[in-house]
Amino acid sequence: MAEEAGPVDIDGSIMEGGGQILRICTALSCLLGTRVRVLKIRAGRSTPGLRPQHLSGLETVRDLCAGQLENATIGSTEINFTPGRIKGGSLTADTKTAGSVCLLLQVSLPCVLFAEAPSELIFKGGTNAEMAPQIDYTSMVFKPIAEHFSFKLDCDIRRRGYYPRGGGEILVRVSPVKYLKPINLTDRGSITKIYGRAFVAGVLPYKMVKDMISAAVRCIRRELRDLYVNIQGVQEPGDKAVGNGSGIIIVAETSTGCLFAGSSLGRKGVPSDRVGAEAAEILLRNLRHGGCVDEYLQDQLIIFMALADGVSRIKTGPLTLHTQTAIHFVELLTKVRIIQQTCRRQKI
Repeated sequence: MAEEAGPVDIDGSIMEGGGQILRICTALSCLLGTRVRVLKIRAGRSTPGLRPQHLSGLETVRDLCAGQLENATIGSTEINFTPGRIKGGSLTADTKTAGSVCLLLQVSLPCVLFAEAPSELIFKGGTNAEMAPQIDYTSMVFKPIAEHFSFKLDCDIRRRGYYPRGGGEILVRVSPVKYLKPINLTDRGSITKIYGRAFVAGVLPYKMVKDMISAAVRCIRRELRDLYVNIQGVQEPGDKAVGNGSGIIIVAETSTGCLFAGSSLGRKGVPSDRVGAEAAEILLRNLRHGGCVDEYLQDQLIIFMALADGVSRIKTGPLTLHTQTAIHFVELLTKVRIIQQTCRRQKI
């Protein structure tokens, strides 16, 4: 009788060195039925080891596949994960902080796409949080592009939550697929639309919205004079948001369906016009490199490219450290090889 294979050891301190390594490796572990041991978790961070939102993500994957998770506590720098079968069904995950619901979705989505039954997932925490995609980015950019892999993502924002209270909630419904289709995002086309959303919640004044929009439009028009910029201003209803928050997202759409975004959240001591200008500058930076995805979508697509049947191609700007990290661990855990080629920059 053959001996059971030991776990694959993952160095959690290399490259990006943070929670992304945990998300990619445990999702692939779940999908491939491969045991993993992640060592030196966030070793280079000021507070090494697991933080509450990392633990929530690990527990979510464990519960999705009835797996075994060992040594997973706050501050732990090493975990062992043994996956089971991905059954689907209903699941609730709560960061109990302002930890990002979008990062819970990021680790769960690849798994539930190959579950035995449809999944209904409730994620609680921060919907618009620093150091993570805003829920608006997920719904306005990630969702329509990711659905090119031939799956349907239904995401309902039930309540928004901000730092430090959290309290947001999203409902995600996903039906399993037999396979993913490869994608080809290599023709950017021309920019046809620029639109977005600026918001305030809680006791913050609506004037902040106007300041964010005005500054963003001024910044964009310095480089793109001929396009109408349509940014919607929103005062979040009291029953649909927890706590105080503000922010903006601006999306550029092209003639071939490519989507790019720049976003920024309000912070203490930062004027609202600065927040709006930051989002516009991020968007313009991502339009200058001539790629077909922005710097925040790159790494999120890698795992789906690896899981798709066939060859996927995307044209990007300079690869981010998150993308390089995703490529490294996808190649480590699967038989997929990702070939990188350098392209010239082009004008907006």
